[in-house]
This record gives sequence, C-alpha cells and structure tokens, in this order.
Amino acid sequence: MSSRSYTNLLELASGESSPASLGQIRRRIPRVMTVSGIVSDDDSSESVCSDEPTSSVSKDRIIMVANQLPIRAHRKSDTNCALSNSRGSKGWIFSWDENSLLLQMKDGLGDDDVEVIYVGCLKEEIHPNEQDQVSQILFETFKCVPTFLPADLYSRYYHGFCKQQLWPLFHYMLPLSPDLGGRFNRSLWQAYVSVNKIFADRIMEVINPEDDFVWVHDYHLMLLPTFLRKRFNRVKLGFFLHSPFPSSEIYKTLPIREELLRAFLNSDLIGFHTFDYARHFLSCCSRMLGLSYESKRGYIGLEYYGRTVTIKILPVGIHMGQLRSVLSLPETQAKVAELHMQYCDQGRIMFLGVDDMDIFKGISLKLLAMEQFLSQHPECQGKLVLVQIALPARGRGKDVKEVQEETYSTVKRINKTFGKPGYDPVVLIDEPLKFYERIAYYTVAECCLVTAVRDGMNLIPYEYIISRQGNERLNMVLGLDPSAPKKSMLVVSEFIGCSPSLSGAIRVNPWNIGSVADAMDTALAMAEAEKQGRHEKHYRYVSTHHVGYWARSFIQDLEWTCREHSRLGCWGIGFGLSFRVVALDPNFRKLSMEHIVSAYKRTTTRAIILDYDGTLMPQASIDKSPSSKSIDILNSLCRDTNMVFIVSAKSRKTLTEWFSSCENLGIAAEHGYFLRLKRDDEWETCVPAIDSTWKQIAEPVMQQYTETTDGSNIEDRETTLVWCYEDADPDFGSCQAKELLNHLESVLANEPVTVKSGQNVVEVKPQGVSKGLVAKRLLSTMQEKGMVPDFVLCIGDDRSDEDMFEVITSSIACPTINPRAEVFACTVSKKPSKAKYYLDDTVEIARLMQGLASVSDQMLLSPLT
Repeated sequence: MSSRSYTNLLELASGESSPASLGQIRRRIPRVMTVSGIVSDDDSSESVCSDEPTSSVSKDRIIMVANQLPIRAHRKSDTNCALSNSRGSKGWIFSWDENSLLLQMKDGLGDDDVEVIYVGCLKEEIHPNEQDQVSQILFETFKCVPTFLPADLYSRYYHGFCKQQLWPLFHYMLPLSPDLGGRFNRSLWQAYVSVNKIFADRIMEVINPEDDFVWVHDYHLMLLPTFLRKRFNRVKLGFFLHSPFPSSEIYKTLPIREELLRAFLNSDLIGFHTFDYARHFLSCCSRMLGLSYESKRGYIGLEYYGRTVTIKILPVGIHMGQLRSVLSLPETQAKVAELHMQYCDQGRIMFLGVDDMDIFKGISLKLLAMEQFLSQHPECQGKLVLVQIALPARGRGKDVKEVQEETYSTVKRINKTFGKPGYDPVVLIDEPLKFYERIAYYTVAECCLVTAVRDGMNLIPYEYIISRQGNERLNMVLGLDPSAPKKSMLVVSEFIGCSPSLSGAIRVNPWNIGSVADAMDTALAMAEAEKQGRHEKHYRYVSTHHVGYWARSFIQDLEWTCREHSRLGCWGIGFGLSFRVVALDPNFRKLSMEHIVSAYKRTTTRAIILDYDGTLMPQASIDKSPSSKSIDILNSLCRDTNMVFIVSAKSRKTLTEWFSSCENLGIAAEHGYFLRLKRDDEWETCVPAIDSTWKQIAEPVMQQYTETTDGSNIEDRETTLVWCYEDADPDFGSCQAKELLNHLESVLANEPVTVKSGQNVVEVKPQGVSKGLVAKRLLSTMQEKGMVPDFVLCIGDDRSDEDMFEVITSSIACPTINPRAEVFACTVSKKPSKAKYYLDDTVEIARLMQGLASVSDQMLLSPLT
C-alpha cells in the first residue's frame, strides 16, 4: 500500500490555503513516499504521490492523533548526536515515552498486522531552523509526525482554551465569576480552531484517505473530525473522549456548543469511558440538534444525514506488561522493603492517595475525612497513616495555588492535632516520584483512596490492584505465603470514570466527608476473606480489560462502522464548522425541476400522491391549514388529466373543512382509513370497520401520561388515538413515549389495533391501516377506470410515508402502472429512504408544485391559443 499526500491539490482546489502557506507546509515535513517510511528532504520534488514500487505485503495503517506525541526529547551538547546544525548548536536526542497511552495501545493492535503513525506536538519547543530535520528523524525512526506550533499559539490553545475553558466545563465547573473557571474568550477559541486546522494539515501529508484509519484522542482536538471530513468525505475516523462529558444543562452554556457537537458527529465512531458520559452526549444531540438514537444488536447509533455515527462505551485499561516489568525491578523491591520497614514493621497501616494537585481531585476533602476519622477513632491514632502523593497539576493558574495552600495547611493542622513524636498521621509527598517508587507505595498500602469530585478514567485504582497482586519476589520481601490469596481495598468516588468497573470497591460521595470517614473504617474492619474476594474480582477484570484489549476493540468497531463507506455516495453541505456530510445510496438523487417538468409534459395520465404535514405544510407551523396559494395549486393540478390525492393523519372532518373548495381532490384521512376520490363522493374505508371500544382502555392510560408529562396532549380522532409530546422536554417526552408504547402494547394485546411511535407521537390505530393501502387503492381505481398512469409522483417526509414509496416502486412492473411510466418517489431532506429522489424542504416542494401547476395551466390553455 502506498501512502499519498493530498495536501497540495485539495488546498488549492478548496482555496483554503495560499501557495505560500503550501510551500511552508512542504518545507516543514519531508514528503512521505511509502509505507516503509522512506523520507526525502528534497524540496524540489512536487509530485503528489510516489511512482516507486511499494512493499508486496500491505498493512492496515492507523494514524493516531493526540495533543502530544509519545516521544521524549532532550538536548545533548555533542556534535555527534542525532541532530546538529552548521552553527554547532545543541542537538536533540529522542526516545519513546513508555508511559504514553498512545504507545501502550500498540500492544493490542499487533506490529505484524498494523502500522501506526503518530501525529502530535512535542513537549519541547523546536526552533524553526531545526523543524525540517526533526520531522525527518522522527518519521524515519519513530513513524511520528510532529506538529510544530508557535509558543504563543500553543499557550492560547492549550493553557488558554483547553485548560481554562473546556477542561473546567467538562468537569462541571461553570464560569459564574471571572475567578471561577474561565469565561468564554473568542480569541482563545480562534486559537483552538487554528491549531485543529494545523493538525488537519499535518495529517493530510501522510494519509491515504481510501485505506487509512484515523483515531483522534481527547478534547484538545474536537474540531479535527470536521476539518478531516471536509477534505475526505469518506475518511474512516474514530474519536475517543478521555475526559467526562457533562450533562446537557452544563454543556449547553458553552457558546460554541453546536460547532463542537457537529464536529463530534463528523466521526464514524465516538468512544466514551462510561454510559453516563455517552448518555449526556446523546442528550445534548437530542436537545440541541433534534437527533434521536437507537440501539441495534448492542450498538448505539445516531442517524446523522444518512451516516450512522456509532457510540462506543468502553473504559481504557492499563499496560499489564509495563506494570509487571516494573514490579520485577530490583529498585522496586528495594523500595518496597524500605516502606515495609518504615510502616508495617512499626505496626502502622498505610492508606494511600495518589492525585494530581488540582481542584477536581478532592485532596482536601480526603484530608478532612482523615481528620474526622481520627477524631472518631482515637484507637487508630498512632497506627493509621495516610500517605498522599500529590502529582504536579497539568494546568496552571490561581486555582492550583489555592489547592496547594489548602492542602499544606490542612496537613499541617492534622499532624499538629494528632501527631506524636515519630508519627505523622498524614505524609504529604509533593515532589516528583519515579514510577517504580509509586508502584512500591501501591504494593505496601492496605487501602487506596481515590476521592476525586469529578474525573475521567482515573487509572490509579487499576495500578493499585495489579501492584497488590505482586509477584514471587515481592512476596518474599513482604514475608507473604506465595500460595495465600492476595487482598486489596479500594475507596473510590462515584464521580470517576472507573467507578462503574470496580463493583467491589467502596463507593463514596466525596463531598460527604462523614461517609468517606465511614468508608475508611469499613476498609479497616472488613474481614480478610472479603478483602480477598473483592481483590480477586477486580484483578480478573483489570488484567483482561487492559489497554491492548481496549485499543483492539475500538479499532474492530471502527472497521465495522466504516464497512459501507465505499458503497455510499457522499456530499458535503454547510459552511465552516457547520460542515457535515450527507451519505446516501448512489442512486438516490435530488429531484430536478427540469427533469420532472419534462416528464410531466410528455405524459397524459398522472397520479399524484402527497403527504400533508411535513411535506406540503412545515412541521413547525402552528396554523396547519393550507394557504389559498396551495389550494390554487391543487385545483390547477386537478383540472388536468390527473388524479391528485392528499394523504394525512388528520381527521376527515378537518380535511373536509380545509379542502372544501377542491372539487376533484382525493383525500385520505387518518393514515388512509377513510378516503374519497372527489369532494362529492362518499367516504370509504380501506379496511373493515372495527369496534372502537378499545379507546375506553387506551384513553385512560394516555391521560395518565398526559397529566405527568408537561407539554403533551391527546388527539382523539374517529379511528385513532394519538399522544403528542412535541412541546414536552425532549428527553423526558421520549422516555415517557417509550414507556407509554410498552404500556399500551400490553393492555391492547387482544385488541384489533396497532401501537406505533412516530415523530413526537405515540399512535394507536386499526390494524392493517397504512398509507401504502391508499397508494394501492388509487392505482387500482385508476386501472378500473381505464386510466393506467404513465406519470406517478409521490412525496412524503416520515416513516409512515415509506409504505407509499414501497408500493409505488414495486408497482412499476405491475399492470396498475404503464411499463414506460415516469415514476418519482420523493422524500423530504437527504436521508435514507425507499424513495429514489429527495427535495431539501417544504419550500422546494412548494416551488415544485407551483411549477407543475403552471405547466398544467399552460397545457390546458394551449389548444385555445
């Protein structure tokens, strides 16, 4: 498989970049020619793709995109180092960052089957004069594509928008005051947009869009799917959010809320750690974009302009191999021995906390719980020690300083109150620890407390569980019987992403200091057998749901989600960040005015079937009655040799009043149960009349849901009962509708009726009634009258109209339609449908009907002129 760069052609075609900027891009990264990573730094080459022979063995390629590359870099004052320039400046030495999640994921993908290319920033700033050479070395050696950002731009993007605005909001902090969180800043937002676009430009240099998979990580790059989808409509794109996703009440305060949601939806697969995060995202899509979701065979899918966006819920895991290798290090064993002597040999029990020093990790709340516990249990004073490891905060600002000050003062107070010579109840470690040192603390700790007030996928509990499992050498150091069951205890906040996965942990509300103190007491007093059972359950889960399993599962689902990309036709619509792609069957196309008018003129006997609500009349209209202009159009069409039918869910009384001036218009009421071919004809029924006693059962049930659902109402028609919740809260209305549907199906199981859900409605109607019956009746009636149509037009907008489309398209080979007939089944808006044509909205439908009416009038007048 060859790797191609499409940047130049696409940028020039779209007009988004000037030739100067393109030259700058070409200079920054060498042209990538083959999968093997051969790099040429010859800027004179302008070819877009390579003519060189490719490897005989092709691999799947995954482009991993994150804010930072899994690379460590440091300068070395040596002229023979990896990189030096002619001025003799210091060079760079690069190595893999073994702690990077991006690097650890590769275990689950397999080196033999998949080639991974990484795109991201380096932690160190690289001088522009060195960027070309650094790019070449990183790609040749590590398959990494560095994204170089000016220091000022990176600061506004990362420390500004990401850390001051997105990160607090996604952790439920509203900027109610300038000192709390970060108020929305348009310039920081522009920096965020610019950086996401720069990332897209870098990806363009290495991507083969027809074959490669792209996996984007975390909230730093939420706009990237839009930029990539705009360039390549069929790009195979997955996105995983590693932070929490807030409830809709929090998220909708964000001024650019729709832009971010639409960017998410330009992915094919969106991953979340927990169902709560996914549920909040789906709720936002429902409330702000009017989208609904459904679950099929275990997959949650959102239909978005013909594309199915799949939602995946799977928490990330840890790298088992790395952790086990660290447990086996001599340094780890020495540190464990030191800690065991320092605490266990002194008759003390260690409780452990490992947290970043930021406002969401709840360190101060944990300390207050420790203080309360010692007050309530004086017998534990001198025995229990809480070791709190405070890792450096990832952000910076006033809030970090406040957390530090509060932590230091609380620790000082507790140690002063409960401390004794040689004993401090709280040991605060706020200096950087090596990973093996942290693992040693896990190994010795009797209980680990993770009490964050809001956190994503905190992996500290997972690391603790594997560390407590230990190995033979650590058993010897700790004086444990190798055959004895291992044990561990966890106290975890219910607001962290790993909480649902750890069913054996003691879950607490970290804000309830008393409950955290009680949890500490429970952890101390719990029977050994219970601790062992909980540990075994946790170990079984953590050791199997590791980072490799997570990565492999995500990629497999991404492949499954993208399986039909090549079959569908794709069209981009919208401008800027509102861009999205419509994916449709290649035979599905827009109904051209010229095409249908030409067909209308060539034919003589025509059948026209029109849905009303959402087709001739917008769904959002309060006044649903037809305008005088619509009446004139229908009358013009009825005067020609046409059979024109209006099909509606409305009652026949309402439709009779609305269309009283249309003498030759056919009307089907209540989804086709009642119909008449002309105004003066008697109403007929499509199915045998049924007893309506079932309403006495259904109406009280509907009334109960109406009383408990604000904004809902009941429409009682002759043969149907409809519960409408268009004005109700979207989430609550949808929830109530599902419950009502099940309730009605249960109580009406023995009645000759069907219960169906539609757009903001739950409807009970007689069995066998559908709009498809209307289409069949109209065509058979025309055949009986010797009027076999050679032109059929059927337009509708929702699922109930699909029955009409199916009848129309399946009747082409039947005697009810002329074999050479022009048939137009048309749906409203671009979406999957049994129709072969679409129009964008009711405005275009009105324009089409006006055009046909004008042609009809001209044809009637032409013999007289």
